[in-house]
Amino acid sequence: MSGPVVHSAEVPLRLEGVGKEYRLYDSPRARLKALLTGRALHRSHWALRDVSLALRRGQCLGVVGSNGAGKSTLLKLITGTLAPSTGRLARHGRVTAILELGAGFHPDFTGRQNLYFGGSLIGIGHEEMARLEPQVLAFAEIGEAIDRPVKTYSSGMVVRLAFALVTAVEPDLLIIDEALAVGDQHFQKKCVERIQAFRDNGCTILFCSHSPYHVRQLCDAALWLDQGRVMALGDTEPVLLAYETHSRLLSAGAPAADAPPALVAAAPPRAADEAAIVSATLAGLDAPAAGVPLLPGPDLEVTITVRGRGDEQPHVGFMIEQTRGVGITSMVTHEEGAAPRRLADGSWRSVLTLPDLPLHSGEYVVSVYLFDHSGLVVYDQWHQFLSFRFVAPVRTPGLVRLPHRWS
Repeated sequence: MSGPVVHSAEVPLRLEGVGKEYRLYDSPRARLKALLTGRALHRSHWALRDVSLALRRGQCLGVVGSNGAGKSTLLKLITGTLAPSTGRLARHGRVTAILELGAGFHPDFTGRQNLYFGGSLIGIGHEEMARLEPQVLAFAEIGEAIDRPVKTYSSGMVVRLAFALVTAVEPDLLIIDEALAVGDQHFQKKCVERIQAFRDNGCTILFCSHSPYHVRQLCDAALWLDQGRVMALGDTEPVLLAYETHSRLLSAGAPAADAPPALVAAAPPRAADEAAIVSATLAGLDAPAAGVPLLPGPDLEVTITVRGRGDEQPHVGFMIEQTRGVGITSMVTHEEGAAPRRLADGSWRSVLTLPDLPLHSGEYVVSVYLFDHSGLVVYDQWHQFLSFRFVAPVRTPGLVRLPHRWS
């Protein structure tokens, strides 16, 4: 992230020592007294302090941190809704922010009127909006509702129209706050494909998320904020590893959560054309009348059956964690070139075999995931849906038995 100064056209975003201070007063009277006397009667709260970074054209930076870390403040400073208290911030080119979609729409205006009104707020003039209108409406797919007041829209229709509007013109810098995709599965896929197209064309992206998976998939760099300060900035994997380790240490003293069910629960109802996980089974579990099932042998075989969307080939993922949430391992088919096999009824199936499981004795919990063909859209997930016990043949402590050799 550091290096020689680059021409501004190649650096859409640069922050140098940026900070944001909020002055807190005990009462309105104290605020007034401070204004009249010039005396400092406030307490300072720094939501952000001394942040420096430079994003080059085509880079994607993931911003991570717990609630209250300063992520939202950073985004507001970059979008210009807040002014920094210290430091310098420079933006170059068109900036688009996917934040609270539809928050600026007037409920009594029609969708079409809101397009022109909202477009003017983000720098799209009337003539340009008239030219863009057909493609915006085609992307939003809300049909004749475009001429109805927005207050009659469902929440899904509002975010469809808002996303189509804010992404109608390709930006130089795209800011995404948490929501990578919105709406139903069909529209989610369209959103992700549009964002990917922006990135492929050289758009710089700032992606704020609580999803380490998506940060890893999308971002070539990451920023970890904690209590307004930069804890780490650099390549994605080392930053995420430091953040996840810190988060686990903080939660180590928290009481253990209730154990997940020992038997697979029925899949929630889904529309027939929606992608969904149909079943996920672990072969050979010794299920007792009560308690957590036992995996009697060293081999683990998982069979995952899913329903895709149309003829699209989906992908699946599998994760094992300790019951307290410490990740052990995860696998996804799209990273390993292991596409699910299509069955006669149109569903898809993957069988994952882990021979001679190197786990130590303990209780473990598993999750399965269903992705689109790109591996970015999460269509469905059964998070920590099944737990099992495993008794290793050795009694040494640890998480796993690593390959090794004594000499």
